[in-house]
Amino acid sequence: MTPSSLSYPEPDPADGKGPGSGELMTASAALERVAQRFDAAGGLGLMVVDGSFIDAIERKNGHEARRDALNALGRLVQQVAADKLHECDLVMTAEAGRNEIWVAFLNWVDDASILRHEIPSFEKALAQVIHKNAGKVFYPHLRRAPKVEMGFEVCFRNPRFSAETQIYRAVEQAREDVQHNIAQRARERRRRFQEIVLDRNVYSVYEPIVEVDTHVVFAYESLVRGPDDSEFHSPIHLFSAADEYDMVFELDCQSRASGLRGAVDFPQGTKLFLNILPTAFHDPNFRAERLIETLANCQLSPTDVVFEISEQESIENFSVFKESRDYYRSLGFQFALDDTGSGYAGLEALLEISPDFIKMDRAFVSGVDEDFARQDLLSALLTVAEKMGAKVIGEGLDRPEELEMLSKLGIHYGQGWLFGHPTPLRPRD
Repeated sequence: MTPSSLSYPEPDPADGKGPGSGELMTASAALERVAQRFDAAGGLGLMVVDGSFIDAIERKNGHEARRDALNALGRLVQQVAADKLHECDLVMTAEAGRNEIWVAFLNWVDDASILRHEIPSFEKALAQVIHKNAGKVFYPHLRRAPKVEMGFEVCFRNPRFSAETQIYRAVEQAREDVQHNIAQRARERRRRFQEIVLDRNVYSVYEPIVEVDTHVVFAYESLVRGPDDSEFHSPIHLFSAADEYDMVFELDCQSRASGLRGAVDFPQGTKLFLNILPTAFHDPNFRAERLIETLANCQLSPTDVVFEISEQESIENFSVFKESRDYYRSLGFQFALDDTGSGYAGLEALLEISPDFIKMDRAFVSGVDEDFARQDLLSALLTVAEKMGAKVIGEGLDRPEELEMLSKLGIHYGQGWLFGHPTPLRPRD
């Protein structure tokens, strides 16, 4: 039986029941209509749009934020439905307590086109709309578009069971499809990251650190990047994935190696800030003999290198760490503490490590020219640093006015996009 021969009444989009209408129906309110169509057509397609990311929104911001986010997801689904679906198809919210949107494909055709074309086309279009718009739609609860998974099931009418029973079985099957898709995508993502690590497919860019008073480049900080065309390009995503897959040590090793590879023909008279995690001292390639040999190949010596300690990995035993610090200092290496002031751990590390350079977190530098509290805080830190024999570096400089204020305060060095974005020191192979 084709849809054109059915006597089922087609909904008017203005009545709030069509795929492109305003407020969504609930599943319980729509169940009778879906069951009638299911009986008449002999089959249906059922998609579940999983909004489990909304769980975190509710935990952090409350049930009203959860409601708003679910409605926002529903509007995105409706936006695509208005363009892609038939008038008799239906978009609805799931039963209470479920952060899901259901889509019932009721324009049933007794062939495989619904599986080959209709549902996949809708799924692709919806994924594109969510990726493009969700960052704005879910703001301020989310800063970027969430990954929204979808699953679907095609169900043939079996008169042995009630239509309602079959509909809810289809929903459960669609939910299982969602979980299968999540697991499959997670596996594929893990494999993509492992390939990057196995292929050593990372490279380094270098950000200048400038003398505040003279504007002369004092040093360059090496910053790792993943492949340009991958979701792991940014260091945040790169190390977040490494942490998720328990490969931080391996990635840290490759980041340091990349920083040294890219430092061939390093500008004379400048220092190289090399980010390391505390566990770097366990890396065989970080042993003094190998490290000095590698530096020599880059025409660098230990006195040219500053190890920048990242807070991404906490120091579990300061006594053990200080033994390694003292050994490498005896060879000529210096140490910097990154993101100082960003938390209690940073202040504790400042006291325990006694670094040669203290990098002040951008949160205390941004807008410092207009904020007396930030000025007082930097002045206080500068006093502590001078007593420790350390130099202060202000991170996150974006405006000349901020640089001028650092100079007035007596801060030694500045770093940020004011001096240009990080770039390779030479063309990449």
